[in-house]
Amino acid sequence: MAVAERMAATKGAILSLLTDAYQRRDRVGLIVFQKDRAVLILPPTHSVQLAKRALTDIPIGGKTPLAAGLFLAHQIIKQQRIIYPDVQPLMILLTDGAANVSLGKLPPQEEAHHLADLIAQEKIRSVVINMEHAAFDQGLAQALAEHLKAPCYTLQDLKAETLYQAVRGEMNI
Repeated sequence: MAVAERMAATKGAILSLLTDAYQRRDRVGLIVFQKDRAVLILPPTHSVQLAKRALTDIPIGGKTPLAAGLFLAHQIIKQQRIIYPDVQPLMILLTDGAANVSLGKLPPQEEAHHLADLIAQEKIRSVVINMEHAAFDQGLAQALAEHLKAPCYTLQDLKAETLYQAVRGEMNI
């Protein structure tokens, strides 16, 4: 139940961000975890309609190949920087910070932190939204944010507007 509520809040916030991005002519992409890999379900686009369709069936629960998601996001951002050199990317991670699937031989959490360090070294601005329920929070999202040199927001309530305002504030920095 709590996961479904958090996902509903997340989807609402993402739609608000997409609408805002459309008005600003920003491009938005969406990567999700599916089983043991990360999948780009929405290549960078201006289309709110495509994004709404992509958000409809986001899977909930299961394994978390966090390193795969970070790796894929990093690759897409690098491509977008080449195509649009004047663009200032902002990576938004909605996660509890827990990794349980590796790409290689490192332990999953260590591998994710290594990729986060690489992303930070390349000065890719990031924001971590801790989706873990406060009662179960192990500080993993905060640790990921520290490796990314990014702020970490914890949702005190599940309103989409809370998430939207937090990320919107980071976009204006």
